[in-house]
Amino acid sequence: MIERDTLLKWLDQTLEPGRINDYCPNGLQVQGKKEIRHIVTGVTASLALINKAIDMQADAILVHHGYFWKNEDPTIRGTRYERIKQLIKHDINLFAYHLPLDIHPILGNNARLGLTLGLKPMLDETGQPRTCGSNGLIWLGMTTPEDMSISELATHIETRLGRQPIVVSGAENAKAGVVAWCTGGAQSMFETALAAGAQTYITGEISEPCAHLARETGTTFISAGHHATERYGIEALGQALSLALDVDVTFVDIDNPA
Repeated sequence: MIERDTLLKWLDQTLEPGRINDYCPNGLQVQGKKEIRHIVTGVTASLALINKAIDMQADAILVHHGYFWKNEDPTIRGTRYERIKQLIKHDINLFAYHLPLDIHPILGNNARLGLTLGLKPMLDETGQPRTCGSNGLIWLGMTTPEDMSISELATHIETRLGRQPIVVSGAENAKAGVVAWCTGGAQSMFETALAAGAQTYITGEISEPCAHLARETGTTFISAGHHATERYGIEALGQALSLALDVDVTFVDIDNPA
């Protein structure tokens, strides 16, 4: 058993949310019971995840996608009401960390996606992974082996993530070359990745302009799924948390085709 404040302190010290201007509040979003024995982790605080946590008698839920996003209707009604009602009714704490989890150099979504796909990060002059874009969200690296073709990379991604990616390539028989990646909905950062020297960009979602940009620049855009690319950071965070605080943590994957 651990105290709620002990858990919050560890999460804040590990992820350092104060360093980042985010789109939502990071940390404890919905307060529940003070004593925590079992934590459920997952990508999104959906009603399905909350109900699973209730079934598993969890005292806290830790997610990447929580609530109270900027520019959203702040009223608590509809689906948001149903979710929060269940949390309060069962006295379950909800912790959420968005960008701080994306950028963590070891436990983060980008670090873990690179590890899952066997991508070898490039290093900067300090020996840290080379990144670009706002908050260093985009990672840069190479495939293993480095001469992997786009078709081979697409098959590899499908095997590792369990879903077929959308691939738009501007060159026939293209090689992956320098690969940039950023999990989730980072399609708007495609041009930033190209400016940093990337020949292939992997993210979760695709927008209409991405296909044209790939074709016109002779590069490759790969959409591998928002949920599929962001399963690994929250799972790694939960594992680290369990070891550090000696508390029971269970990762629950609520599948999402997006």
